[in-house]
Amino acid sequence: MNASQADQNDVKVRSFAAATQVDRVPPEDALAIFDALEPVETNFMIGAWKGEGFETGHTMDGMLERCHWHGKRFESLEHVHPLVFRKVSGTLTSVRPLLVMPGMGLLEKMPFLKSRFVGKLFQWTLPLLSGRKSAARLRMTTYRGKPSATMIYDNLPINDVFRKVDDNTVLGIMDLKGTKEPFFFVLRRDNA
Repeated sequence: MNASQADQNDVKVRSFAAATQVDRVPPEDALAIFDALEPVETNFMIGAWKGEGFETGHTMDGMLERCHWHGKRFESLEHVHPLVFRKVSGTLTSVRPLLVMPGMGLLEKMPFLKSRFVGKLFQWTLPLLSGRKSAARLRMTTYRGKPSATMIYDNLPINDVFRKVDDNTVLGIMDLKGTKEPFFFVLRRDNA
C-alpha cells in the first residue's frame, strides 16, 4: 500500500458523493452515510434498477459484478426479482435466490470463488438457475431507527433495506441473518 492509499484509508468518508471518489469505504463510515440518507417509500422502488458495488471490505464485495449481476426488478409490492443477471447472450434473466444465496457463506472459506473464471462459469450456468416467479416482496420496515422500503426474500433470512441518495439512486444494505457486517450496494434506475 502506498502513502496516498494509506492516507485515503485514514480519512473519514462522510457523504455518498465522497464515497464514490474512493476505492473503499470503511464499514463504520458506510453505516454513517446510510443513516444520514432519507428513507424511501415502497412505491418509490417500483421499476427496474441497475446494481453496482459499494466497497466496504465485505466478503461479497465485487462478487455479484464478477458474476454479471445486472440489478433488481420491482414489478409490484408482491412481485420482486431480487437477482437479475446478464446471460452470455446479453439478455437479462432472474435467478432463483434459493439456488445461489446459501453458497455465499463459502466465500470466506474459499476466496477463489470470487475469481473472474468462476464468474464466467456462473454466467454460463444461468439458464439452470433462472426462474420466472418472483422471489421477494416489498414492505416498510424499521432498520437503524428509520422506517424505509425493504425487500424481503421469500425463502431466505435476508432483507435489503434502501435509503434515497437522489430520485434515481438508492444505497442498499443486505441484512443477512447470522452475518457480522451488512453488505452494501447501490441501485440506479434502469431506464434502458
